[in-house]
Amino acid sequence: MREPVKLRVVRLEPWDRALAQAWDAFVQDHPQATFFHRAAWAHVVRDVFGHDTHYLCALEGQTVVGVLPMAHVDSLLFGRSLTSLPFAVYGGLLAASQEAGNALEAHADQLARQLQVDHLEFRNVSRRHDDWPLQDLYVTFRKEILPDEEANMLAIPRKQRAMVRKGIKNGLTSEIDSDVGRFFALYADNVHRHGTPAMPRKYFQCLMDTFGRDCEVMTVCDAEGVPVSSVMSFYFRDEVLPYYAGDAVAARDLAANDFKYWELMRRACARGLKVFDYGRSKKETGSYAFKKNWGFEPQPLHYEYRLYTRDSIPQNNPSNRKYKLMIQTWRKMPIGLANWLGPFIVRNLG
Repeated sequence: MREPVKLRVVRLEPWDRALAQAWDAFVQDHPQATFFHRAAWAHVVRDVFGHDTHYLCALEGQTVVGVLPMAHVDSLLFGRSLTSLPFAVYGGLLAASQEAGNALEAHADQLARQLQVDHLEFRNVSRRHDDWPLQDLYVTFRKEILPDEEANMLAIPRKQRAMVRKGIKNGLTSEIDSDVGRFFALYADNVHRHGTPAMPRKYFQCLMDTFGRDCEVMTVCDAEGVPVSSVMSFYFRDEVLPYYAGDAVAARDLAANDFKYWELMRRACARGLKVFDYGRSKKETGSYAFKKNWGFEPQPLHYEYRLYTRDSIPQNNPSNRKYKLMIQTWRKMPIGLANWLGPFIVRNLG
C-alpha cells in the first residue's frame, strides 16, 4: 500500500520560475482566486515598494495544493504588518483542502511572530475565522455582464443611463493607451484634489510591464481630443476589474466618468467577458453611492486580523478623523511636490 504524500510548505523564491508557473496554474483553477493571487504581484510589491514578500506554497509532492501571498510592511508611521496582500482589495489564502489551509495559516502565524509584526491581515472575500477581529469598512460590487450590448445599457438604472448617454452626446471617445502617461497625469491630479498621496508612476508602468494584456489603460477624450478621464483595469479569467482611475475637473460636466465605465463595460461585452467587478468602496461614501446608482449591490469584504501587539484593528484610511489635517494640507501642496513625496507615504499604507 502506497504511503500518503507528505504535505509541506515552501516559500516561492524570485528565481523559481517553475514553481511560479505551478502557483499560477493553481490560482487559475481555484474558484475563489483573484487577480491579486497571481505570483507576479510579489515582483511588483518587492521591486516598486521595497517590501519583503513571503509567498507560501503548500505542496503534496510536486503538486501545488495551496497558496498564501503575503508581504511584510515595516513602517515607522503605521507600524509593522504581514498582509495578504498590500495594495490589493482581495487576498488571503487559497487551498484545495482544510489540511493545506491549516498548514499555510500555521506557517503564516509562525512567520508573523518571528517578524514581530503588530498584526496579520487576510483580505478575504469569504470569511474563514469567526473569532478573528473583522474590519467592517469595505464592500465590493460585482455584476454579470450580459452578452448583448444594448441589454447592458438597459440594465443601468434610468438616471445613471441618462448620464452615460450625455457623455455619448458630448462626443466623448475612448482609446486604449500603450503607456501610463495620460493616465498618470489624470490620476495624480485627481487624488491630489482629494488630499491623498499618489502612487508612483513607476508602479503603474510596472503593472503594465508585468501583466501585459491583463493590465490595460483606457483613456476618454473630449470632442477636441483632450484627455479628461482614464482608468487602469485588470483582467482575470472572464472578469474585468477597473482598479485605478483619474478624472480632470472638466470630466464632471461632460459626464466623462460615467461614459468611461460604460465604455469599459461595452468593450468587455464585446470580448465575451462575464463579470464586471467595480471593486471595493468604503461604506456610505461617494464612490459607494456611484456604484449603487449603476445597479450594483454591495457585497461584504472580510478583512480578518490576528492581533499580536495591538489592541484594535488599524484604521489607516482617509475616513480616520486624525488624518483630516493631513488631507487638508496635502490639497494645498504643489502637485509636483505631492507627486515626489507621495511614494514615500503610500508605500507604508498598503
